[in-house]
Amino acid sequence: MTSDDGFIIDLLIKKNAATDIAVQSAREAIEEEGNVVTDTTLLERLTDDLNLPTEQVLLMLSEEFNMEMGHVNEVLLADEIKEFFPYTIVQKYKIFPIAINDAEAEIAISDPFNLDTIDNISYMLNRPLIVRLCSLSDIESAINTNYDESLDSINAAFASATEALSGDGAQSVVLGEGEDSPIVRYVQTVITEALNRRASDIHMEPLETRFRIRFRIDGVLHEIENPPKRLQPTLLSRIKLMANVSIAEKRIPQDGRIGLDVGNKSIDLRVSVLPTAHGESIVMRILDKEALNLGLPQLGFFSDDQANFERVISMPDGVFLVTGPTGSGKSTTLYSALNYINHPDRKIITVEDPVEYEMSGINQVGVKRDVGMTFSAALRSMLRQAPNIIMVGEIRDKETAEIAINASLTGHMVFSTLHTNDAPSAVSRLVDIGIKPFLVSASIRSVLAQRLVRRICPKCKESTVPEGRLLNSLGIRPDQISNATFMTGTGCEHCNNTGFRGRVGVFEMFNINEEIEQMIYEEVSLVALRERSREMGMRTMREDGIRKVLAGVTTPDEVLKTTVNNSI
Repeated sequence: MTSDDGFIIDLLIKKNAATDIAVQSAREAIEEEGNVVTDTTLLERLTDDLNLPTEQVLLMLSEEFNMEMGHVNEVLLADEIKEFFPYTIVQKYKIFPIAINDAEAEIAISDPFNLDTIDNISYMLNRPLIVRLCSLSDIESAINTNYDESLDSINAAFASATEALSGDGAQSVVLGEGEDSPIVRYVQTVITEALNRRASDIHMEPLETRFRIRFRIDGVLHEIENPPKRLQPTLLSRIKLMANVSIAEKRIPQDGRIGLDVGNKSIDLRVSVLPTAHGESIVMRILDKEALNLGLPQLGFFSDDQANFERVISMPDGVFLVTGPTGSGKSTTLYSALNYINHPDRKIITVEDPVEYEMSGINQVGVKRDVGMTFSAALRSMLRQAPNIIMVGEIRDKETAEIAINASLTGHMVFSTLHTNDAPSAVSRLVDIGIKPFLVSASIRSVLAQRLVRRICPKCKESTVPEGRLLNSLGIRPDQISNATFMTGTGCEHCNNTGFRGRVGVFEMFNINEEIEQMIYEEVSLVALRERSREMGMRTMREDGIRKVLAGVTTPDEVLKTTVNNSI
């Protein structure tokens, strides 16, 4: 709710709106669900338990801070106010302007603790502020109503770019002479908007008659308003310049990287340029370091799977593999695992292609094939650095696999990824690339296969009864339905009317014990291996997805389109 939710909990107790017993009860309920207790989750659970509306909490805060409540639901902004408060500013600071004159300005905020925002806005406007308190949902609703769902800034930017390029000054615009260049502002606006919408990728695709821009949000592509086709070469050149790749080269693929500050966040963009029939296609992968701070419950682990996962990654030696297709969250899972076990008494070295996120306390090595720094060469050198834990970005060939397995057999814990459809298939994949079965059985400790499904938006979720055909397709039994909490998202401003916000993993964890080791050594079939592992308690990704459907985390459709039925 605010930047100091612990203060609000104390305030609720002080105002007799909550008791210490209620706080402790909420804390125990969160712990029983296997989640990490933070001030924010505790406050959310407490207000839900006590049925305290947001407005009542805000009213207590307004009294405590001697700050009047603001009402922005029916405010329609004049254009002159928008000139002082453009979309990028109100969206960045989560404020809403109410009025402004030569002497002062009046704004609504949702967080009275955020003094930096108040100071920044006052400094930007060069006048004192009258600050009102308002709920975040009302502020976001008013922004969407008055700023045409965030398209104003993009439209204005490329209108400015179009006008600038209609004359003879195109070359100076491409090179971005100064931050006020229209093309520079347009590219910055697109990147800012992608961040605001929580996009993971920005796709710029030259088509025959138009230049399409799409954002990938929660795994699904959403098209935004396209710039004019004639801006295509200029926009592409600007991004290539930012990524430090050759503007003149248009025949071969190129890879680059952009580092920039957007608002109060430092982000990296991994840029891929690919020549196509109608020009160069550019994909920018947004690397947000905040994703690394995910706890294991936020990844999608239920408490039993989390305990199993923590046990495996804390082992002193062996190989732990995460498998799945591109975009299934393998890197995020591995980074979160490293974050969990990153202690001062352990030396961790990673070799990646490329290094996506920089993590404090970890030695990270980037692959540079042009100078001979391959995965295998880096691995050999890493072992001389006496690490406890090694992460290899991906096992791609026999040489890399052999070095990783030999490292595990000499007392190192090795994390890596592999491309297979399920967890037991990792065994046959390693054998296929030339690893002896006895080495596979001796080194592998566990394999985690995963996919990502969209999480139902918490702001607009409501109970529902899924269609019978969906439940039958998933194989949900009648006895499971009676205790289920089926939910659906109706769509709201918080989730851009999709009904989903964020993604969560569905997992299949294949643990290697003595019996499975013997089966791998004897080279039994993959079918027999999978069947025995399921008899010993392994859940398939489909079955883990069903658990998340029954718990109201995601929908049957999401699980059906993301997983296959490997039950035997």
